[in-house]
Amino acid sequence: MDSRDIIRQFILDNVAVSEIGDDVDLFDAGLVRSMFVMQLVVFVEQEFGIAVTGADLDFAHFRSVERIDDLVKRKVTTV
Repeated sequence: MDSRDIIRQFILDNVAVSEIGDDVDLFDAGLVRSMFVMQLVVFVEQEFGIAVTGADLDFAHFRSVERIDDLVKRKVTTV
C-alpha cells in the first residue's frame, strides 16, 4: 500500500462515504470540517514519522488526498 492509499483509507474510515477521488476537495465536498484537520495532522505525523509545523499547517495542504500526499512526500524527503 502506498502513501496515497494509506491516507485515503484513513479518510474513508472517518467520513460518511465509501469512495473518494484523490483530487476531491474534502472541505468543498462537505466531507470534513476544520477539526478533522487536527486528526489528519496527528495521523500523518504518526503514520509517516514526520513533523507538521509552521507553514505546513495551512489548510491548503489538507484539502485532498493528493495534497496531503504531496506534503508527506516533501516532508519525508527532507527528514
